[in-house]
Amino acid sequence: MPTTAPHALSDVTASDSTLRRFLHGLPGVDAVGLEARAASLGTRSIKTTAKAYAIDLAISMVDLTTLEGADTPGKVRALGAKAVHPDPTDRTTPATAAVCVYPDMVTTAKEAVAGSVVKVASVATAFPAGRAPIAVKLADVREAVAAGADEIDMVIDRGAFLAGNYLKVYDEITAVKEACGTNARLKVIFETGELSTYDNIRRASWLGMLAGADFIKTSTGKVAVNATPANTLLMLEAVRDFRAQTGVQVGVKPAGGIRTSKDAIKFLVLVKETAGEDWLDNHWFRFGASSLLNDLLMQRQKLATGRYSGPDYVTVD
Repeated sequence: MPTTAPHALSDVTASDSTLRRFLHGLPGVDAVGLEARAASLGTRSIKTTAKAYAIDLAISMVDLTTLEGADTPGKVRALGAKAVHPDPTDRTTPATAAVCVYPDMVTTAKEAVAGSVVKVASVATAFPAGRAPIAVKLADVREAVAAGADEIDMVIDRGAFLAGNYLKVYDEITAVKEACGTNARLKVIFETGELSTYDNIRRASWLGMLAGADFIKTSTGKVAVNATPANTLLMLEAVRDFRAQTGVQVGVKPAGGIRTSKDAIKFLVLVKETAGEDWLDNHWFRFGASSLLNDLLMQRQKLATGRYSGPDYVTVD
């Protein structure tokens, strides 16, 4: 993926004024229409074999996450084992996409998932607040990459964005992208719950993509409002339109508040009906979650056996 704006749009990042003009020239968001479409798509009914397929697809898209001050090497190893074999009693269960941890736990996570398809993602750039000098943020990223992180989840400076200092945010993302090198993909977290308006979410989406994001991500999971169908729909529209204009495909990751299989399937419908089937793959769509996987596993067993499992069927993370 490019480390700067694609050629078709490279001129819009030439200065703060041109970037501002471009971002504020994006079509305004019809909030009522956006929420109505998200709600309408959420009523789609998925049955039998399609539901089984959707559950396995959702499992394969989970970034199994632990981001707590009390995280221990043992907890991270257990999480890695669960990511590789979510249901040890049924090896047909797909592995999750990744485990997501703090930078100091990357080495432990890499050891836990070694030899599997599971990636290791690391939050960085002074997650979750993003309040640190750029030198500290870049050191955070480089340490995680050096430890073996396959993916970096960075947070933008929401204060700079809300103050209209878009070029500062753009430059920070491009610097982080460079620090990722050629081996780590970059997810850019907007913290949509703090951006106040749908127009700001659309602008942040385009800003992140112009700066070279491999994924755009709704939230940290650490604030009151995280991923919603409406804000995710808006971001899916943005990646669809960005690819149409530039030829560059960017992934989407809703995170925080997605806890049930029913919720996950609603998001998959949003993906298919908005961005299209090209995004129905864990290379382009992820769920940032900790508790979601357990419900997916229980629903999967219900489809296979006709009954729900007992409370000891899944591990408590």
